[in-house]
Amino acid sequence: MPGPEELRNNGVVKYVGEAQEELATGERSTRNRVARSILDHGPSTVAELAGRLGLTQAAVRRHLDALVADDVVEAREQRVYGTRTRGRPAKVFALTDCGRDAFDQSYDKLAADALRWIQERFGGDEAVVAFARARIAEQADAYRRAIEAAAPEERTEALAKALSVDGYAATARSAPVGEQLCQHHCPVAHVAEKFPQLCEAETEIFSQLLGTHVQRLATIAHGDGVCTTFIPKISHNASASTAGRNPA
Repeated sequence: MPGPEELRNNGVVKYVGEAQEELATGERSTRNRVARSILDHGPSTVAELAGRLGLTQAAVRRHLDALVADDVVEAREQRVYGTRTRGRPAKVFALTDCGRDAFDQSYDKLAADALRWIQERFGGDEAVVAFARARIAEQADAYRRAIEAAAPEERTEALAKALSVDGYAATARSAPVGEQLCQHHCPVAHVAEKFPQLCEAETEIFSQLLGTHVQRLATIAHGDGVCTTFIPKISHNASASTAGRNPA
């Protein structure tokens, strides 16, 4: 079966296929939209994709079948956080490693090699932690401005929007006794797989920015479909002295 040649950040998917498929520009364009929607929103059901894209569920299934055959997406059982309801869990479709790799991550090896060199030459894991914290601190200035400009109850949403500007395709949603910050794409996922200090530093900065402890539930680097961070309901009257503290 033909496989994906590349997926770029503008959502254009190029496939190596037979001449008939290459001529079917409408089909390829719609298939690109399906793949991009999964990137932007995370693992999705057929119904969710149909609703977002304005397609029939039958059409979505047809495009998903092709994407599965090309190893761009795979079917999974939907993860349930909290109390599981009765009935069979819905099937969701998520990007495979192959599909995610193609979203312009050509500098992954260079970045991993550079971190390994820092680790070996300049203090081991502590040097990597220092680099990870310095890197996210530079990005955090824009995140801090976005959060400070938002109403207290909208700060997680403001952080999600700021992260999306940096390519994380982030969203915020309500959860029991708090919110979940979901990052549907991670530009450094393969590097973070080898150096989890990048994820740990990011979690720390989220805690500092939002003024409460946060809990990382899942990461793309560890094979999950979405990086998910739980943010407990914040008491906006709490003393500012508690800001940035992580749980012991």
